[in-house]
Amino acid sequence: VKVKIPFGNKYLDAVFSVPEKTSTYGVILTHGAGGDMNLPPLLSLAAYLASHGVLCLRFTCKGLNVAYRTKAFKTVVEYLKLSDDYKLSGVFLAGRSMGSRAAASLICQLSQDDDDDDFIQGLICLSYPLHRPKLQSKLRGEDLLSLRCPVLFISGSADEMCEKQLLEGVARKMKAPKKIHWIDKANHGMAVKGRTTDDVMEEINGQVFSWLTENADLQHK
Repeated sequence: VKVKIPFGNKYLDAVFSVPEKTSTYGVILTHGAGGDMNLPPLLSLAAYLASHGVLCLRFTCKGLNVAYRTKAFKTVVEYLKLSDDYKLSGVFLAGRSMGSRAAASLICQLSQDDDDDDFIQGLICLSYPLHRPKLQSKLRGEDLLSLRCPVLFISGSADEMCEKQLLEGVARKMKAPKKIHWIDKANHGMAVKGRTTDDVMEEINGQVFSWLTENADLQHK
């Protein structure tokens, strides 16, 4: 279901992937610095979640400024929260690369507000960009340390923007319940020599769904 979500004086393009049965929880998903919501990995994850009973709303926001992207994410969360068509108990925020930074930033902002009401249940970071390539001295981990909700990281062990030891070091300092799943030999774009894209996406999708079932009441009674 395609929708246009009002955002300031423009609109954000978004698409609902709706499961056959009513979903209690949903996932809001967005892309990284390049591309849009129709990148194959996002399409694949949204379709997988919907086929397993989880509503997924993915959206496009082209801004390259994290504060702007965070604002857009907040608008989408509020839109879904107030939706009459999909009455959800809670949502998980998910993003690829820069999209996951925006999601983490938003959760930190909302947790500082007095009206934080637990609508956001957790965070899924696909290829979290912990540092710029070859700039491991400047880590973008502050928001992660402030989180309290469950967090799933799925990263490539050869990601040039997220060195394995550095992410594991940040994770050890985090107060939030967290899990890291490493895709062996994958780069920042989740490409692995000798493996098909579909094969890698299948691994990612399965990991996301099994983590969701552990962290939300997704099993249909």
